[in-house]
Amino acid sequence: MTEITAPDVELRVLVYSHDAGVRDRVVTSLGTRPHPDLPRLDYVEVATAAVVVDTMDVGGIDLVILDGEAAPTGGLGLAKQLRDELDHTPPILVLIGRADDRWLADWSRADASVPHPIDPFRLRETVVSLLTTSSARPA
Repeated sequence: MTEITAPDVELRVLVYSHDAGVRDRVVTSLGTRPHPDLPRLDYVEVATAAVVVDTMDVGGIDLVILDGEAAPTGGLGLAKQLRDELDHTPPILVLIGRADDRWLADWSRADASVPHPIDPFRLRETVVSLLTTSSARPA
């Protein structure tokens, strides 16, 4: 496991949902520093799939959190699209409707999933795990 410890580095986290309340719960649950070994998190909140794709094309995102229950474009299909269309993607976490939907998260090629309703402790633990891998190290 590679630790990211540079205090002046920020990790950019894209949070996608059509529902501003879901985006707010994600950001509030994680805060700006979910673990002392991680740098500050800088959030890019997105409400449409088109903006997610445009933002990912530009690059500079260290973690993607997609709401599988978003409409009209769900995060599960969007995760699969990103994996299929981009040469490199950061870790992707999908928020799924229920724990039994984990197979859909696997199909989408997401790295992890957390079910709704969002449990802040589970979300934080999952995000910290994803961000402390070597693939999440900023360039």
